[in-house]
Amino acid sequence: MPETAGLPTVLAVGTGEYTTGFVGNSESPSDKKLGVVGLVMFDLRRRGLIAPDFKMVGTNGDKFDGIREHFKKNIESRYRDMDTTFIGYPAKGKRDPDAYKEAIDSLKPGDAITIFTPDSTHHAIAMYALERKIHVLVTKPATQTLAHHIDLVETARRNDVLCMVEMHKRFDPAYADGRERARADLGDIQFFSSYMSQPKTQLDTFKAWIGKESDISYYLNSHHIDIALWIVQNRAVPLRVTASASEGVASGEQFGCQRGTEDTITLLVDFGILESEGSDKLAEGKRATGVFTASWAAPLGAGVHSEQGFHYVGTKGELRVNQARRGYNLVVENPANGVTGGVSSDINPFYNRYTPDGLGYFAGQHGYGYISLENFVRACTDINRGQRTAEDFEKTLPTIRDTILTAAILEAGRKSLDEKRTVAIQRDGELWKLV
Repeated sequence: MPETAGLPTVLAVGTGEYTTGFVGNSESPSDKKLGVVGLVMFDLRRRGLIAPDFKMVGTNGDKFDGIREHFKKNIESRYRDMDTTFIGYPAKGKRDPDAYKEAIDSLKPGDAITIFTPDSTHHAIAMYALERKIHVLVTKPATQTLAHHIDLVETARRNDVLCMVEMHKRFDPAYADGRERARADLGDIQFFSSYMSQPKTQLDTFKAWIGKESDISYYLNSHHIDIALWIVQNRAVPLRVTASASEGVASGEQFGCQRGTEDTITLLVDFGILESEGSDKLAEGKRATGVFTASWAAPLGAGVHSEQGFHYVGTKGELRVNQARRGYNLVVENPANGVTGGVSSDINPFYNRYTPDGLGYFAGQHGYGYISLENFVRACTDINRGQRTAEDFEKTLPTIRDTILTAAILEAGRKSLDEKRTVAIQRDGELWKLV
C-alpha cells in the first residue's frame, strides 16, 4: 500500500483564535498567538501525515488575506520548511454563515474536519460532515444538549466514521499518569474539585457569543468534568447537578456583555458508586461529590493564561495536579517601562512548544495539544486503510460516545442555572437522560 494511501484531506472549520491565532484583525492577545490547529496541520503535512490540500472555512472570505499574512510572518518566517498555504472558503468578498457546507462538499468520504467554532454551531456542522462519511474532531463541548450529543453518537456509528472530542487534557502526561494511578491505588472516589479560569481580556475575544450562545461552564468546566469522568469510568456515575454563578464583570460597563452573563460558574455534582466495575447498580451507602468551577473574569497579571488544576480524593489516597504552574518561570523586562517594567510568566511547554529546535524546525510534536490532533488524523488514516474500525478507538480516544456523561453534566448545569433547581441524570437504556 502506498504511504499516501488513506491520508485524509483535512478541513479546519473555524478561523478564530484556536485555529489561526488571528482574532479580529490582529494576532491573539492570549498564549495562542500562533494558533494551534493550523500550525499543527501545517507540520503534519510537512511530516507526510495528512494529504497536501489543507483547507479552512470561516464565514468571511475577506479575513483570509490577514490570516495568510499572519501565517507568513509568524510561522513561515519562524520555522524551517513550513508551508502555510491553504484553500479558503468562502471566496474573497463573500460572507456566508453556511460556507462550511460548500467546504465539506469539496471533501470525499474518509477525509476529516476539525470544528473550532462557537458552541451553538457544533451540532449542525458535525452532522453535515458525518452524514457524508467525513471523520470529525470537534472541540469541547461537542454539543450543548445531551440530545444533540446522542445524535452525533448514532450518526457516527451509522456511517462507520470517527467522531472524536478534542479533550486534549487526556494527553497531558501528568493527567494521564494520574488517572491510571488513581484507578489502581486510590480506591473509590470521595471528592473531586477543579478550578479553571481565563483572564477577563477573553471577554473581548469571545464577545460575539458570550452570554448569548454559550457560557463559561461549557467552555472551561468541560475539561475537568471529562477528566473526572475518565478517572471514575465504569466505577461511578453522576446522579444530580446543582449550579451556582456569579456575575457583574462581563455585563459591567467595561465589557458590556449581555446582562445576566455569568462570570464564574460552579457545578456541584453528586456521584453514585457502582457495585462493581461496569455494573448498572449503585452500591448502598456510598456517594461522592464533585465541584467544578470555571471563570472567564479572572484578574490580569497572574503569570499564566489559565489557572487550572484538580484535587482527587479517594478512599485510599489523594491526587493533586497543578497544570498551570509547572516549575518553569520566565521574567522578561519591558524597556518601555524603565527600571520598573517586567513580566513574570509561568510557562507550560508540555501543551505546545513554540520555540524551534536547533535546526530551525518546529519542535512542538510532543505537546499534548499537538498529540491530540495527531492521534485523530492517524486514527482516520488507519480506518481509511481498513486497519482499524472507528469502534476500535472507543477505549483509547475521547470519542463522542465516550463523552456522553460530560454532555449530560454540562447541560444539567445550564438547566440548573436557568430553572433554579437541581437536575437529575438517569440511565435511559444504553444512554442517559435529564430529569
